[in-house]
Amino acid sequence: MSASIMTQPLRLVDMIIGLFSRIPYWLVALTARVALAQVFWSSAQTHLSNWDTTLYMFANSYQVPLLPPTFAAYMAVTQEVVMPPLLLLGLGTRFAALALLGMTAVIEIFVYPQAWPTHIQWAAMMLVLISQGGGLLSLDALIARFCKRST
Repeated sequence: MSASIMTQPLRLVDMIIGLFSRIPYWLVALTARVALAQVFWSSAQTHLSNWDTTLYMFANSYQVPLLPPTFAAYMAVTQEVVMPPLLLLGLGTRFAALALLGMTAVIEIFVYPQAWPTHIQWAAMMLVLISQGGGLLSLDALIARFCKRST
């Protein structure tokens, strides 16, 4: 087999990898922000649609150590209501993702440890946002650009 025949597939692979590396981070971040916002917003809507059932679930199924069930319910649902809009807007993205990562860790450790395949996907998206921010298509980026012009 000649060397040129061997290098053609390698060039194709390099070309494809080059195309993948051109995917803009803002698109990756936006996708992660929308996906996470949808998950937690949907959960909030479910919890808010029947508060009595939510309180019952926190008292009997979602037992979190050291937290009274009613307090845990209010805390969780507040995060589920507040953080998704922040993620969608890309406002305080790193902090919103960090708050949801903490909540996800509590859910994984104390409530649904068997759901780790889902939780690790959420965690991966959150870690990307925590480490890299909301991307160019976010209010965080707009505020950063404005602050740089003001100085």
